[in-house]
Amino acid sequence: MKLTVRDAARLLFVSEKSIYRWIKQGVIPAYQVNEQYRFNRAELLEWATSRKIQVSPEIFVEGQNTESPPPTLAGALRDGGVHYRICGADKASALHSIVDILRLPEEVDRSFLYQVLMAREALGSTGIGGGIAIPHVRNPIVLHVTKPMVTLCFLEKPIDFGALDGQPVDILFTFISPTVRAHLQLLSRLAFVLRDAAFKSAVLQYASRDEILNSLQSAESRILAPQQPTPADHSQVAPCG
Repeated sequence: MKLTVRDAARLLFVSEKSIYRWIKQGVIPAYQVNEQYRFNRAELLEWATSRKIQVSPEIFVEGQNTESPPPTLAGALRDGGVHYRICGADKASALHSIVDILRLPEEVDRSFLYQVLMAREALGSTGIGGGIAIPHVRNPIVLHVTKPMVTLCFLEKPIDFGALDGQPVDILFTFISPTVRAHLQLLSRLAFVLRDAAFKSAVLQYASRDEILNSLQSAESRILAPQQPTPADHSQVAPCG
């Protein structure tokens, strides 16, 4: 996942001299490892896309684990966890609270992750409407994680998130993925299951962790085996306090 200067130059159709110039200017996302510069494939793709720089199709190829089965959203949520009554008076403080509770290895720089999430929000709100937001960078970032995680957080109070529909947000799905492939697969699966009446009802009603996971697993199973939609889940709203 860590690309060299030569790799970056090839994928962006530029010279290595251009890459070093961008590093010196501080405009390209690069990391210095043992006195050598390395790049994250997903960050490089997002950076190039934002600057309308042509990229090679090779950049979309992870090169490893291509034969592994796609991650399940239910498994990622089980690993990331469901959390209730998260504090936050605004977008910045809410995201800070969420970063603090993410189940990440000790070596992960949480401050860096928070900054990247905020930078992504500066490009445009990840609020998708209906009180739900999906804070994430457009593609995964350099973190010491070996498997994708999705963390569902219910805020104690709705906040202005700059969503297109103007509604305040109190439900946030945060994505942490080790690869572009897993990241995109999970995002597409979430978009699918949020159209499922039972799962969306469980989420909007702050249902219990088990109810949310069970309804998610049921909804996700229909991605591969479409069936008739199930009745909505009328679970009780979790109390606040």
